[in-house]
Amino acid sequence: MGMDTAVHPAVARLNQVREEIAKIIVGQQNVVDGVLICLLAGGHVLLEGVPGLGKTTLLRTLSRALSIRYSRIQFTPDLMPADIVGSMIMENDDRGHKVFRFQPGPIFANLVLADEINRATPKTQSALLEAMQERTITSGTTTHELESPFLVMATQNPIEMEGTYPLPEAQLDRFLMKIIVAYPSRAELSKIVERTIAREETVIHSVIGRDEVLELRGVCRQVIAAPHVQDYAVHLVMATQPDQKEAPEVCRKYLRYGSSPRGAQALVECGRVLALLRGRFHLSVDDIKEVAPSVLRHRVILNFDGHADGKTPDGILQEILASVPVTA
Repeated sequence: MGMDTAVHPAVARLNQVREEIAKIIVGQQNVVDGVLICLLAGGHVLLEGVPGLGKTTLLRTLSRALSIRYSRIQFTPDLMPADIVGSMIMENDDRGHKVFRFQPGPIFANLVLADEINRATPKTQSALLEAMQERTITSGTTTHELESPFLVMATQNPIEMEGTYPLPEAQLDRFLMKIIVAYPSRAELSKIVERTIAREETVIHSVIGRDEVLELRGVCRQVIAAPHVQDYAVHLVMATQPDQKEAPEVCRKYLRYGSSPRGAQALVECGRVLALLRGRFHLSVDDIKEVAPSVLRHRVILNFDGHADGKTPDGILQEILASVPVTA
């Protein structure tokens, strides 16, 4: 029974972080939880939603509640890779000799907001994606480690605007989750406006620090995943692959590609953190089902018929989820 005793302080701290964020962010609980899940599972998150839904505020608030460093990079067509990772600059040392020094770019933070990532050129996008993957920056002959925790929250606009470069499908796999930021309800929008009018500035308390974030990551990895739950995650991913026997008809008909194996790992990693947020030390099939849309929606690629018949990844995933049997 020893395991469950460790749950309580960790869960209590996570919920405190959620309460701090709720002081600033109205609603959007799935977004807040998704970002926390990715941070604790050690992955990156892609947010899709129209501008002005508080994505910047969310990350700034999170960095205060966790007292870790935050930076924001506004992606534009003229942004260069060096503007993200940093560059070598020439300086005079105290004896007047010219020396090169590495000037770190904004990627050197714990939480990095990559705003409107689809506005940058593929070359600049790939500089960011490489840093996300490798967690190191190479400049000249030196390699610089990025400090843990390191979470990139990239945002993209859903509207296919002029002059945007959609992320290549293979690169989307680098994101642990893709979360859709919904437009606020009428009640939420009223509350947002009220908070804007409020006189006093809301104070965000720093609940936990960097070391505790890393400690909580360790706790998440101890969440037990029973064999039947792992089997469910594997079956679910196999069912997204049109050429596998597990694939239901809807998948064969409308999908060009299914999820990579990384999707199955991501289901378990994210499910574990969700279980912990729910105060449990074991992963359930319901945890997997709950994280499945965010984990898989960017890993399944529609074919021509899927687009022509107006299908969406989410709609198809719902049908796939309904088709996968649960065996205990």
